[in-house]
Amino acid sequence: MPTETVPIVLVLDTNVCLDLFVFHDPRWTQIVTGLHNGTLRAVTSTACRSEWLAVLQYTHLPVTEHNRADIILAFDELISCSDPEVTLNVKLPVCTDPDDQKFMEHARDSRAACLITKDKALLKCAKKVAQSGLFQILSPDAFLKNRPY
Repeated sequence: MPTETVPIVLVLDTNVCLDLFVFHDPRWTQIVTGLHNGTLRAVTSTACRSEWLAVLQYTHLPVTEHNRADIILAFDELISCSDPEVTLNVKLPVCTDPDDQKFMEHARDSRAACLITKDKALLKCAKKVAQSGLFQILSPDAFLKNRPY
């Protein structure tokens, strides 16, 4: 009888999502493949998704009225959006960028294994978060080196 693989639950920050869904950065293809084949499962919160939608309006990005809907659809097909009903009462370090705190909180409350980010402020919190045993904060490179998919 075949065993089912339990997907690794991830939170992806906005810049990583830009790389995946707007720029199609080939360095992170394995992450997209894992999301498609079910070895990885990405989750986001309403607040994080709202930030994503706002960033897609930035005029310096290659996002237009013609491709915006497809980018949003690709995101929504691979990243489930829900706000956990119960938040864990575990204190997290305070991120120097207040806009990034929500990603750590969602990783904690959704019981994600990892928050994947390129954000320096979040990466600076990695050691303290790891000590809590809740989840890891890793760059995409570090994530793929530790877990090749």
